[in-house]
Amino acid sequence: MNDTQDLPALFAAAESGDRAARDQLFVALYDDLQRLAKRELSRGAGHVVTISSITLVHEAYEGLALRQDVAFPDKGRFMAYMARAMRGLIIDAARDKYAQKRGGEFHITRLDTDLAENLPEVPQLERLSEALDSLGIQDPRLAEVVDLKYFCGFSFVEIAALRGVTERTVQRDWEKARLLLFSALAGAD
Repeated sequence: MNDTQDLPALFAAAESGDRAARDQLFVALYDDLQRLAKRELSRGAGHVVTISSITLVHEAYEGLALRQDVAFPDKGRFMAYMARAMRGLIIDAARDKYAQKRGGEFHITRLDTDLAENLPEVPQLERLSEALDSLGIQDPRLAEVVDLKYFCGFSFVEIAALRGVTERTVQRDWEKARLLLFSALAGAD
């Protein structure tokens, strides 16, 4: 299968509710999803949580497969959704680790000295996630740019092509989103 030629047809079929097409999209974009998962885990949360990139990809897709109300007209929106799903899974796993450190689960495990040093970042991950969710409600277009640029790793040129706008428009949206996120995070402190 030639992925670049078949992707638009797969997206159209998946959007109309074809589960087989949705599964084929997952297979066609699996390498991209793996890169995305590795990027997410390397952003700092990977040392807090013990989840592999393979597990992260599959759990994110499992959550997608269970949903009926999502549609993806193109690769950019699909990857942005998967990035948000992965971010949510990482934050949930980090919260679980943080709860364990604070006595949330009482069972004997091996002592991981790195865990205690890195856990203070969990509240920061939660604040970032909340700020991104708030931005998504306030201005979904800006939140999508953040997902595509920061979480998916797309360039401004790629995002502009995906969204059908100029590169300069994407750069302005990126700067505005960064300012709003910075303001939201500074207000949380």
